[in-house]
Amino acid sequence: MSDRQNERGRRNSRCKGAGVKMEHFQAALDPRKQELLEARFLGAKVSAGAVLVESQRVTEFKPMSAGSQIQMAPQTTVNTGQPVHNNQDSNMSTGSSHSDKEVDALTPEKSAAMRGSATVPGSALVPPSGATPTIAMPERKRKRKGEEGVGGGGGGGKQRNNSDKNIREYFSKHPSSSPVRHTGAKSPSPQSANYPMYPPSPSSISSILAPGADYLRSASQQRPHPSVKQIQTEMTCQRIQELETQASSDLELRNNKIDELTRTNEELQLQVQAQNKAIDQHKSHINKCIEVVKKLLNEKSTIEKKEARQRCMQNRLRLGQFVTQRVGATFQENWTDGYAFQELTRRQEEITAEKEEIDRQKKLLMKKRPSNSEGRGKRTSSVAAPTTPQPLHNGTDPPTFLKPDPLPSLTWQEYYEADEILKLRQSALKKEDADLQLEMEKLERERNLHIRELKRIHNEDQSRFSQHPVLSDRYLLLMLLGKGGFSEVHKAFDLREQRYTACKVHQLNKDWKEDKKANYIKHALREYNIHKALDHPRIVKLYDVFEIDGNSFCTVLEYCNGHDLDFYLKQHKTIPEREARSIVMQVVSALKYLNEIKPPVIHYDLKPGNILLTEGNVCGEIKITDFGLSKVMDEENYNPDHGMDLTSQGAGTYWYLPPECFVVGKNPPKISSKVDVWSVGVIFYQCLYGKKPFGHNQSQATILEENTILKATEVQFANKPTVSNEAKSFIRACLAYRKEERIDVFGLARHEYLQPPMPKPRGAPGNTHAHQPAFPPSMYASSSS
Repeated sequence: MSDRQNERGRRNSRCKGAGVKMEHFQAALDPRKQELLEARFLGAKVSAGAVLVESQRVTEFKPMSAGSQIQMAPQTTVNTGQPVHNNQDSNMSTGSSHSDKEVDALTPEKSAAMRGSATVPGSALVPPSGATPTIAMPERKRKRKGEEGVGGGGGGGKQRNNSDKNIREYFSKHPSSSPVRHTGAKSPSPQSANYPMYPPSPSSISSILAPGADYLRSASQQRPHPSVKQIQTEMTCQRIQELETQASSDLELRNNKIDELTRTNEELQLQVQAQNKAIDQHKSHINKCIEVVKKLLNEKSTIEKKEARQRCMQNRLRLGQFVTQRVGATFQENWTDGYAFQELTRRQEEITAEKEEIDRQKKLLMKKRPSNSEGRGKRTSSVAAPTTPQPLHNGTDPPTFLKPDPLPSLTWQEYYEADEILKLRQSALKKEDADLQLEMEKLERERNLHIRELKRIHNEDQSRFSQHPVLSDRYLLLMLLGKGGFSEVHKAFDLREQRYTACKVHQLNKDWKEDKKANYIKHALREYNIHKALDHPRIVKLYDVFEIDGNSFCTVLEYCNGHDLDFYLKQHKTIPEREARSIVMQVVSALKYLNEIKPPVIHYDLKPGNILLTEGNVCGEIKITDFGLSKVMDEENYNPDHGMDLTSQGAGTYWYLPPECFVVGKNPPKISSKVDVWSVGVIFYQCLYGKKPFGHNQSQATILEENTILKATEVQFANKPTVSNEAKSFIRACLAYRKEERIDVFGLARHEYLQPPMPKPRGAPGNTHAHQPAFPPSMYASSSS
């Protein structure tokens, strides 16, 4: 191996000394042939260099003999004395290792020369696995003396004998391996050849340059001269190594980035799993809390129901109860008062008896009242001389008949004392009677509440929602608040939002026809569509609507802890003017909002029962509810000059409706927002005086039969309680009989009675022209009294 390596070193040194340079061909070749030769030489060099670099990267270094280094492709002819022909295709670019031109055999010298110029130092060209060399070229030891031939490879000896052959002889021996020019971007498929295709070796490139000008001349005569571009790159092995190093570093950075992203992704997945686990734990915790809240609310509601029923049982004995009695062939429930009313009745009877006794004694005392003369004479005679007894006489003489003794006369002192005692007793009985009357009124209010609670409990026991169901997996029903014609209002708790709500359950009668059910549902959906768009602090909010079953659905409203204004008026009869004015201001604010939205809305059923007191008293905020009879003043149905048709005549509460709603004719009456203005006037009057201005103590049927509202041309004010003139003027503006003369909602909001008081200017304390408050100081005095 050492001899071969020394021989290869000497051969490489000779090739370096007499290397193949393109300047050697400048004298013998024309420019076009020179260009063709440069393209072929440089293209093969780069291809061989690229292949050697690639083989250096993927294969290990193995020492090889000179013959095996030369033989890089399968041989077709084995002849020791003849040159070996190598058919190898290569392209003319650096991106491919194949060429479409025939490559002739190389001599060992030229192979060594090409190997010294094209290979990378320190690397060996190793044949691919599976390719067995067919011939081993013997080592030739020749000395180059610097002769330059046409081929640039040096002349003499066997080299010249081998180069004497024409290149046509090589092509004639291998007709099947004639070069073929392929068109297109792809090279011919390796499967079409009889042997596998390998990159050209440096020896094959050196053999091409051996024949010199004759080879180039014969090659130019056999095929046309193609136009060739020089695409050889200027990249050196060092640059390639730098690029490979950079590529490997980039690959390493990319792998590191991928690993980092993978770790980050895994960490994020772990975080997501932890967060999901925490969320599941929180959900489980929230569900447990909800279950506990449900349990506590159920227990609280159960306790409240028991306490309410215990109070009702106690009040049944004290206030009274309904007793079923037989009347003919039917049974009726009649009310029987409790012992509290019986006690009051007994005391009132006693007071009445005492009053009668006092009256009788007063009459008797009047008979004993002494005259002025008799009183003085009797007083003097009794003091002057004592009386003597007169004898009794029997017989026919006039003095013999007995006469009743006259009533003993009282002195003025005695009469005055007796009269004063009777007057004091009478005054005490009068005061006691007044106290009993107040106590009776209080008991009557308690009795009304008791009757209302009895009805509520009875309806709650009969309701199918009395066992605390959860509707829509969200609303826990706690207790029944009230029941109407076809609906029930339950106090509920929103488990999702953690707030109290009022659930209004609409129940359709199963015996109704489909058209009646559809009409009721249409009416309820109309109310929902009107109410859901309203957003004002003086209007109850509508939260949700959902279906319960085929014959019932539920609307969820804002819950107000207090009672309505009607309940308060039944308890207290009247409200001070200042508190009543505050309620009216809030109602007018809500009505103004209803008339400012597009399209405007008429409430049409404004009454004390639809005004809720949020704090349970008249000193707090109020909210308007129940938009079941509301009218939408859209462009199709409403005319600003005439109003809109009243399609639901007969509906509503008659005491609070204006006269135009009771007009009967061929065409339906025209209404506007002034309907609500009339209702405000009636409510304000009832708050101040404790009674309705028209049709008080009358039923709706009586009002309709007697045309009470149609005859209500003017409102009358009582002397008691004292009401300011500004309040009376406000009520007259609201209760104007003709709607053309009645004030509208916006005018009502601008009324001076509802405006805040204007402070006096600082510079003019005695200025009488300063704006005075809209309400007089007497209103505050009546409020405090």
